[in-house]
Amino acid sequence: MLGLALVCGAWLPSAHGFTATILPGQRSLFLQVGVGTMSGSSFSSGGTPGDNPTVNSASVTVPAAQLGSGAAQLMTTDSPVTASPWDGSTFCTSPATTGQVYVGGFFRRPGVGSGGNEALLTVTTPAALTNTNGDTIPFSRIAWTSSGIGDATATIPSGTFVGGTQDLLTVNRNTWFESCLAFRYLNSEIVPAGTFTGTATFTLTAP
Repeated sequence: MLGLALVCGAWLPSAHGFTATILPGQRSLFLQVGVGTMSGSSFSSGGTPGDNPTVNSASVTVPAAQLGSGAAQLMTTDSPVTASPWDGSTFCTSPATTGQVYVGGFFRRPGVGSGGNEALLTVTTPAALTNTNGDTIPFSRIAWTSSGIGDATATIPSGTFVGGTQDLLTVNRNTWFESCLAFRYLNSEIVPAGTFTGTATFTLTAP
């Protein structure tokens, strides 16, 4: 079994593939990966984002007969999120069947000038997933497809983990963004039996 823990992190200077303009306001960042907290209502209707300590996971069990066949294996997730915190509409398809994990948030600053105009969404992973015997699988054997209901083009591009920190998206000042990521194991080599785990940490930062 391969396991991937999804952790969201945001640097807070003070406190749909979709983007929307939000009103300028107090300098703030919000990032949700999987399960999050939005109090009161959807954000576009005045809801307030909050902290949520939940760490969701994506995993797959590869049948012995398929190991190393090159047939990619879709990972499933324990995140139940399908609705967008932006407006409450269904944005991700059922995680039970597609394994999609919601990733979204915003960067807000006062004014509309050019200084400090962009935030950066990154993801950081170790070089490899490991099991209790010390066997490893390169993290680059996990990829994702990005989409969202109603989106012609996903905001966060589809890609593959590289082991280390990689840039995913620049977020303009006073912009909401979101995508649904479906993870898959590329299954390109025969590996020892065991449960391999690793953590991908998503972070939104701004100057």
